[in-house]
Amino acid sequence: MSLPKLVDGDPGGWWRAGSGRLMDLLYPRLCPGCEDPLAADLFPALCEPCRFRLHPLEAPFCEVCGEKFHGVLHGAVNCWNCQGRTLAFDFARSGYHAHELVRDLIHRLKYGREIALSRLLGQLLLRNWEDRRIERHRDWILVPVPLHPGRERQRQFNQSDELCRVVAAETGLQRWPALRRIRATTAQASLDQESRLENLKGAFALARHPEIRERIEGKRILLIDDVFTTGATTHECAKVLKAQGNASMVAVITVARAGTPPLG
Repeated sequence: MSLPKLVDGDPGGWWRAGSGRLMDLLYPRLCPGCEDPLAADLFPALCEPCRFRLHPLEAPFCEVCGEKFHGVLHGAVNCWNCQGRTLAFDFARSGYHAHELVRDLIHRLKYGREIALSRLLGQLLLRNWEDRRIERHRDWILVPVPLHPGRERQRQFNQSDELCRVVAAETGLQRWPALRRIRATTAQASLDQESRLENLKGAFALARHPEIRERIEGKRILLIDDVFTTGATTHECAKVLKAQGNASMVAVITVARAGTPPLG
């Protein structure tokens, strides 16, 4: 996988990367999946048996939202999730199915506050560079999906921003927290597709920092989140980035894709 190397928009990225390597020398790592000793140079940071517990999301998949299709398809296809919808993002891509080990790692990060797992999950996010639509451009700006301030205070971190920091450090791409969440919403997990869309209307706005619009205007944005479900959240975020920030393109990348389970 070929990754772009640009000026890092995260000023602390080099320090975090160097600190991580120093800690690996002082305290040998354990595999996050099984807690067996882990070689320091493995990338992503999983032992070989645990790598077989991942379920990569392979083609064919929906050209718009990345929903997996099983079987043989010819040409570009759109799935049931996208039919009859006008989505603000240009396309979405996920590296893995939200199943078994990947789902467990994400839950441990978000709800167990195992923030160290953001490093591994950020590395897994890089699998999305296998998609030619992402790999062929070297000028992406990384933007995390924001949490509502109340939720972030409760959780003490934003998992999407933690993933964004890892991707910025690994690729050298610029990271800008260009969005803010201005309205608390009902938990999405309990809602159907139509209710999810209605629930999130007007929930996001451009960040107040005066440089934000200047930084993203006319740029290609990679919107980063942990899991893609129906696309309701990322659709609303992309609307703001294009309408208020005048971004030229918004693509969504996530670690995992909920929905169609892997075969086997």
